[in-house]
Amino acid sequence: MTLKQQYSIMMPKHVVAGPDSINQIANLMKNSLTNKVLIVTDKGVWSAGLVERPIKLLRDAGIKVEVINDVPPEPEINQVEDLVKKAKKTYCDTVIGIGGGSAMDTAKIIAVLSVSDQNVKQIMEDNEKIEKGLPTLMIPTTAGTGAEATPNAIITLPERGLKVGIVSSNFIADYVILDPGLTIKLPPSITASTGIDALAHAIECFISNKANPFSDMLALSSIRLIYSSIEKAYSQGDDIESRHNMLLGSFYGGMCIASSGTTAVHALSYPLGGRYKIPHGVSNAMLLPHVMEFNKDAIKGKLNRIAIEMNIETNLLSEDQTAEEVISKLYSLVKKLNIPSNLKQYGISESDIDILVEEASKVTRLLNNNPKPVGKDDMFYIYKKLF
Repeated sequence: MTLKQQYSIMMPKHVVAGPDSINQIANLMKNSLTNKVLIVTDKGVWSAGLVERPIKLLRDAGIKVEVINDVPPEPEINQVEDLVKKAKKTYCDTVIGIGGGSAMDTAKIIAVLSVSDQNVKQIMEDNEKIEKGLPTLMIPTTAGTGAEATPNAIITLPERGLKVGIVSSNFIADYVILDPGLTIKLPPSITASTGIDALAHAIECFISNKANPFSDMLALSSIRLIYSSIEKAYSQGDDIESRHNMLLGSFYGGMCIASSGTTAVHALSYPLGGRYKIPHGVSNAMLLPHVMEFNKDAIKGKLNRIAIEMNIETNLLSEDQTAEEVISKLYSLVKKLNIPSNLKQYGISESDIDILVEEASKVTRLLNNNPKPVGKDDMFYIYKKLF
């Protein structure tokens, strides 16, 4: 690696992981001198009963609990604004996000704005104004977004048909609990799409222009954990070791984002979620092998390194052949996990490609990370392969 810039890493200050680690929730909150918490989650997690035990553990320890349980998937800016207003009325001193990326990202924004006179639009337009908010505890129930480890909060702007990331070191969680038991109830389809999302984070951060020794170490570990475990987690959802590996791999992927950053996969994915409501993990899974194929000539060496973590036998293969094999394995994995591969399934036609290209081209924060320049003609070509 030829270092062209300084690099750093941000991470939560206290992480508890492993089976039944949710049992540590009251101790963590007592250590932070918390008297009243606000749990932020979504209807699916709430209905699955995943919040019942945390609430009981907290209340048994004498900690008061308020709950917001209606965070929508891929929340729009006005929806987040409404949730912030609701949260402020609870007068809590710690915010706990339990769920997937949408719940945790909303919890981050609530924590910051609970002690601020600003609104979501203001911090989106100028993230330098974001100050440290209430303490936060993030508890993922999916192995995918890695939001528990990132400095990002993603919101949807419906008028622009785009998802936008707000980035601030003050979004980094104070505490994280990684309990694989909380992911056991994930349906196979969600296991698949969120798992490929996590794999995309690791691969993209490894090939990113901002890649560095910190992110490389985490990315390679993440790729190994996820690639070796995702099929078993998908087909045998109660296998706790596979669930643990997926959750840890996802967390490492989130830390990669905090140090490096995603690339064209996520840039092209954002309009699919923002305008057409395609689940984030699905759109990334669709795009991942195609974008890697586009990048191949610029990342052959890195694809050869990834091959090792994917346990691909390379002794009889050239560098080009190994790179091709990695990409082929990614295509194969998406197919094995039964993730949709054609945008027509979501009511999108080829005549919509120009709109997608126009919106994706605005995501310069991520496009600039891509190891190979991505022009509008390139984007058109990649999107066209999804039909």
